[in-house]
Order: sequence, then C-alpha cells, then structure tokens
Amino acid sequence: MTDLHGKVAIVTGAGRGLGRSMASALVQAGAAVTVAARTGAELDAFVDEAKAAGGQALACPTDITDEAAVERMVAATVETFGRVDILVNNSGIVASTPLLEQSAEEWDRVVATNLRGTYLATRAAGRHMAAQGSGKVVNIASNFALQGVAAHAAYSASKAGVIAFTRSMAVEWARHGIQVNAIAPGYFATPLNAELRADADATAKVTRAIPARRMGRPEELEPWLLLLAGSASDFMTGEVIVIDGGQSVR
Repeated sequence: MTDLHGKVAIVTGAGRGLGRSMASALVQAGAAVTVAARTGAELDAFVDEAKAAGGQALACPTDITDEAAVERMVAATVETFGRVDILVNNSGIVASTPLLEQSAEEWDRVVATNLRGTYLATRAAGRHMAAQGSGKVVNIASNFALQGVAAHAAYSASKAGVIAFTRSMAVEWARHGIQVNAIAPGYFATPLNAELRADADATAKVTRAIPARRMGRPEELEPWLLLLAGSASDFMTGEVIVIDGGQSVR
C-alpha cells in the first residue's frame, strides 16, 4: 500500500534536510518526483542521484512565496510527468526572536514562506488533482504549533495555520477524492539545526525536554510520509501525525 510506481510527487523545500529525505523516500517507493527549493545546485545533485538509482526526478528552483513561480513549478511537473498525485508542502523557515524585538518584516517573511507558500502550492497542484479525481497533500507542520514556545511566535502561528488549513482543505476536497493530512515533527537532526547541535550545552537542553532524550532521525519520518502518500490513507483525511519523541505531551 506504499508502492508509488506510476505516481507523480512534488516536494517543496527538498534541497536538504527532511525535504530531501522525504523526496528520496518517494523516489525509492517508485514515484517520479519534482524537487523544489531556492537552492538549484542541491536540487540538481538530488536529480543526478535519483536517476543513477533508476528513479525519475525533476529539479525546479522555486521561490515558494512567488505565485507565478509556484504555478510554473506545477506546470513543469505536469509537462514532464503528465500529472500530479502527491504534494508534500515542506518549505519552511524559522525565526527565533522574542516578539517585542521582532520586526514586521521578519514576521511577514516567516508567515509568507510557511503558510502562504503552503496555500499557493496546494491550490496550484489541487487544480490538477481535482480534475483527475484523486490526490494526496501532505503538509509539514510542527509540534511548536501545539505548545507554547518562547521566541517562536511567528513560526508557531504559521505552523498552527498550516494545521487549520489542512483540516479545512480535507473537508473541502474530500468530494474530489483528495486526502489532505499533516505531519508535525519535533526536533530532527538536520542542517537546519546544525548550529544548535554543534553546541553541546544547547543540545543537552533541547534533548532534556524530549522524553525520548534524543532528536529524531530523518529516516524515521519516511514511513509516515509513505503512509499518507499511498493508498493506505485513502479513508484518512484532516489528521495530524505528531512525531516528536513525546515532547508535545509532557
């Protein structure tokens, strides 16, 4: 039920970290995958690796906050592979700034990437999914959307918006045969938090707040992505899967 041969996926924020890991999992499951991010060189490297392993992939450098660029990303996918079956909205940025010190520009940048980008990509891909009567949208939220975290108001609010958006679209698009679900990860060891992990004291502070006493490994997210991208989730929509080592239920 996680065999994705014949399916076409788009993964945003796929240049590195969780996005790259999830794109790789989709390729290994048989899907043709468009990888999108601002970093073209990293995308090209991914495509080379996918093709060397016998998979199909397309690099599409994209500013996820740019409506025209997002439309081009989806159009390029359909032109190359013929359809869109799976969308993984993974693009996101973090700002660790106390609210009283945060500029409106930084707030807008976080919300534009994390929430507006999710909306733009979902709308563009959703048109094709609705026309074909099937599709899977997997939105990457965060456990920060489920708990109070100091100095992360913009990030937490944007990811909470992603969860609300997920539930609204699940209801709206169920009649089109489209399932819309979300994954809310906690701390995973990725390039995004490399600086934090390089600081032993900071790492210890973070892991003390996680009942599992460690960060997640990117490959631990992959089975859940494949569940939501494959036929196993055909009767599952509007759900949020939290994968954070128990951090949000302390």
